[in-house]
Parts: sequence; structure tokens; C-alpha cells
Amino acid sequence: MTDVRRRHPESDRGNERSNEQLSDIPEDRSEREDKEDVNHGAVDSEDDKLPEDQFIEEMSKEIPQGTDKTAEALDQALAGFSQRWKNWIIRGIFTWIMILIFGVIIWCGPLALMFTALLVQVKCFSEIINIGYAVYKIHGLPWFRSLSWYFLLTSNYFFYGESMVDYFGVLFHKTDFLIPLVTYHRFISFCMYIIGFVWFVLSLVKKYYLKQFSLFAWTHVTLLIIVSQSYLLIQNMFEGLVWFIVPVSMIVCNDVMAYMCGFFFGKTPLIKLSPKKTWEGFIGGGIFTVIFGLIASWFLCRFPYFVCPIQYSEAIDRLNMDCEPGPLFQPTEYNLPIFLQTFFSMLGLSKTFVIYPFMLHSLSMSVFSSDFGDIIPGHGGIVDRFDCQYLMATFVNVYISSFI
Repeated sequence: MTDVRRRHPESDRGNERSNEQLSDIPEDRSEREDKEDVNHGAVDSEDDKLPEDQFIEEMSKEIPQGTDKTAEALDQALAGFSQRWKNWIIRGIFTWIMILIFGVIIWCGPLALMFTALLVQVKCFSEIINIGYAVYKIHGLPWFRSLSWYFLLTSNYFFYGESMVDYFGVLFHKTDFLIPLVTYHRFISFCMYIIGFVWFVLSLVKKYYLKQFSLFAWTHVTLLIIVSQSYLLIQNMFEGLVWFIVPVSMIVCNDVMAYMCGFFFGKTPLIKLSPKKTWEGFIGGGIFTVIFGLIASWFLCRFPYFVCPIQYSEAIDRLNMDCEPGPLFQPTEYNLPIFLQTFFSMLGLSKTFVIYPFMLHSLSMSVFSSDFGDIIPGHGGIVDRFDCQYLMATFVNVYISSFI
């Protein structure tokens, strides 16, 4: 009995321990369930969950990346150079190729420039939309890319149709089947947009509303950035090719000279976002851009072909760029500041100087200009190359409307 009595307390203790362990199990489970509920509450829908690692790798393949890939023959020819000088030579070669192509397009006339601007716009839109499409494809959602391209078509029909009506209305009214398109242009544009919006609503998938509306907004922001600004680029051309060529050339000059000055003299980093850019390159590029802008403006102002507005002439039945240049493009005499007049008179020099007034406006554009995937070796994608061109086009259009 004593043995039984002695063992009994021990068994009680064992039972107490087992009971404690059993009681602990549901508490741990409940705690885990509470944590899972809290975490689940932080995710409103499937849209907010991060994609798996395999999907991230797929996205990185879909999204355009910068590249230094070059032709094998070019790699072999430059095999004896260091990577730094190799990149410098490749960048220089393709820079001159692009400048040559740009010159040929200018020689082909304003229609070739407009067509080129349209092609660049489509390629830029494609690069940005492909980023959204890579996200969209993970969830197997329908119609995103088709809708995006449809809205691009609708936006271009509206914006470029406005330009055609304004500048070529006389020509369109001569053709009977085009008259309704001119008369009801905005109504047709509105109907096209409504069709696209209804199409988007019909494509919505339950539990993915947030993701789909986010990418719907992505498409519209892309249209705002790309299409609207390329439209302003075309508007600038109609004011005279000089308003297109000089700003575009300034950005190219700034990009090239900032790279050159940074390559040879760069020591002080400019910003952490772009570790390869330096203060020396930034300042050198700005100085050379101002000088280039003055020289280019002086040269182009001498030719009516570049300074006259582009208009459709009913008399000759084609685009006309002949006119009497306005005061902005006529040589004008200006007085030097008073403190410089005294100094110049001591040297026996003139107190006045003669320049084209447009050259003074080029100074404003040169101050605004700044340097700008895998299309152009040593440079980057189309968006990387033309983003600043679009911003400059907007600035020039606002500048013309406000000060000219």
C-alpha cells in the first residue's frame, strides 16, 4: 500500500504534466491561427500577394533591359582594348550612326520626321507596356495587351486627327469620303474610347479587380507620357523645323559631351542614382550645349526651309515651307550692357552686336536640356534614349505658347 501511495503522487504529477502539455497544444494552434488570420487580413485579395520567385525570373526576361551586346565582328576588332575604352569606341560609333540617320531623315522632309516620331512613340509605348504585361501574364488575365494597343490607336486617332484637321483641312474637304471623318472627328474619337472602356469592363475577373484597374491606370499614364508629348513634338514641327531640330540636337549634344567630359575629366560623383555621372561631365555638357545651341541656331536661321511654318498650300497642292522669315529670324542689332560698352570703347570695339533673336531663345532651351533596354549598344532602350526628348518637346511647346 505504501508503494502504491508513494507512486500515486508521482502519477499525479505525470498526469498534471500531460494535462499541461495537452492544454498547451490548442493554445499554440490557436495562436498560429490568430497569426494566420492577421496575416491574411493584411492581404485584401490575390492581387496583393507577391509573385513566386519563378515568376520574378520570368518577369525579368520580359522587361526590356539595358545591354552592352555588340556584333561578334566588332567584339573581335576591339579585343585589344580595355572594357572602358571598348565601351567608349562602341558608344561613339553608334552615336555617329544615329546622327547620320537623323540628318538623312531631316533631308527627307517634315513628313519623314513626323513618321519617325510616330515610330519612336510606338516603340516607347511597347517597352513600357511590356513591363505591365509581364505582371499581368503571371495571373493569366485576359486582353491587357490588346486593350493597351487599342487605346494607343484611339489616342493617336484623336491627337493626330486634330493636327490633320487643323493643318490639312482644305485637302480633306476635297475628298468626299473624308469629309465625315473631319466633321465628326471628336465624336468618333469619343465612341472609340467608350468601346475600349466597355471592353475593359467585360474583361474584369473576380478577385483581380485591383490588379486590373492598376494596369488600366498604367496604360493611361503611359498614353499621357508618350502620346500626348509626341503630339506636342509634331505641333512644334508645324511652327517651323527649327523648333524641332535645335531642341533635339541640344539633348544629343548634352548627352555626348557630358559623357566625353565625364570620361576624360570625371572624378566627382553627381548623384547616387547614376553612379557613373560626374559633376565634371554635368558642367562640361552644359557649357558645350549652350555653345552648340548658339551655333546651330545661327546656322538654321539663315534658311527659310527651317524657320517657316509648315502649311498646306492649295495653290501648289503640297506642303509649303517658303515664307518671309519673321522678326525672330531676322538679324537684329543689340546694344551691349553699359559696363561692357565702356570696356569695349577703350579697346576700340563696337558697342553693339548683331544676332538672330532666336539665338537668345536657344539659351533658354539649352538650360532646360539634359542627357537622356536593349536596342542600341552602349546606349540603352528606346525609352532611355528619348525620354528627355519628350520632356523637351513639352517645354518647347509651352515656351512657344507663352513667350513667342
